[in-house]
Amino acid sequence: MKNPRFEQAVRDSFAAQRLMATIGARLARVAAGEIEIRVPFRSDLTQQHGFLHAGVVAAALDSACGYAAFTLMQEGVGVLSVEFKTNLLAPARGEELIARGRVVRAGRTITVCQAEAAMLADGRETAVATMLATIMTIRDRSDVIG
Repeated sequence: MKNPRFEQAVRDSFAAQRLMATIGARLARVAAGEIEIRVPFRSDLTQQHGFLHAGVVAAALDSACGYAAFTLMQEGVGVLSVEFKTNLLAPARGEELIARGRVVRAGRTITVCQAEAAMLADGRETAVATMLATIMTIRDRSDVIG
């Protein structure tokens, strides 16, 4: 059975993610099967040409997928990304990155998610990346490989 307190569980887990705090990410939307994360553009997060670094974009997409999956899981479990594919579509330049993740198929152990990233500039969104991710349900620490 899905966690009836999934929104608070997502918010608590997100708050514990130090990388998201480091890049200034915030949860903008939490709904069943859907997450939106926003990251303000900062010059210290850019690559050599002044665009938001692809690692920052991928991290936001990964978290959007993972938390989208987490919204549909039972209470007391966790999530772990086991695979993702990212396509970079355009340079990430603008005022804010918007990463939107959604569940494609939720399973008991494996959930497939898709996410899109856009940069907001002058009130317009430009698509900059997509992600397809496989997320694993973690029932206890022995589930984690390695």
